[in-house]
Amino acid sequence: MSAQLCFFVSIAFALLAWCIVAKRVFWPRLRDLPMAEALQPVLVLHSFRFIGLAFLVPGVVSPELPSAFANAAAYGDIIAAILALLALAALPSRTGVVLAWIFNLWGTVDLFDAFYQANASGLTPGELGVMYFIPTLIVPLLLITHGLSFRILIKSSESSLPARRREISATQL
Repeated sequence: MSAQLCFFVSIAFALLAWCIVAKRVFWPRLRDLPMAEALQPVLVLHSFRFIGLAFLVPGVVSPELPSAFANAAAYGDIIAAILALLALAALPSRTGVVLAWIFNLWGTVDLFDAFYQANASGLTPGELGVMYFIPTLIVPLLLITHGLSFRILIKSSESSLPARRREISATQL
C-alpha cells in the first residue's frame, strides 16, 4: 500500500472511530448539560492546538514540508487555541457564547483549509515527520468535536427561542 493511501485510510478510520466515541461517550455526557458546561471540555481540548506550531520547527517536520501548508496549519491552529481560551474564559456570558461561535467557525474552516493546503501544495505524508499523527489522529478528533460544539450551540439557541418569544409577546401586551 502506498504511503499516500495509508495516510488517507488512517484519516478515514480515525474519523470513523472518533464518530463512534462521540456518539457513545461524549454526546451522552454533554447533551443534557447547560451550554457553558457542555462546551468546556471541547474548548479545553482545542486549547492544545498550539501544538500545530510544531509544523514550523525544523527537525520535527521535513525541510521539504511545503511552507504554504506549514504556515497555514501552524498559525491557524494558534489562533484557534487563543479563541478557544478566550471563549472558555468568557463563558457563560453572551460574549463567551459569541466567542465560542467565532472559535468554532474559525477552527472548522482552519482544519478544512489545512487539508486543502496539503493537497494544493502536493504534501506527501513523509514530509510531516513526527507530525504525521496530527492529521491522521488528532485532526479527525478536532473535526468531530467542532461538530459537537455546533450541535451544543445550535441546541442552546433553539431552546432559548421559546423564552425569547414569550418575552416579546409579554412586551407587546
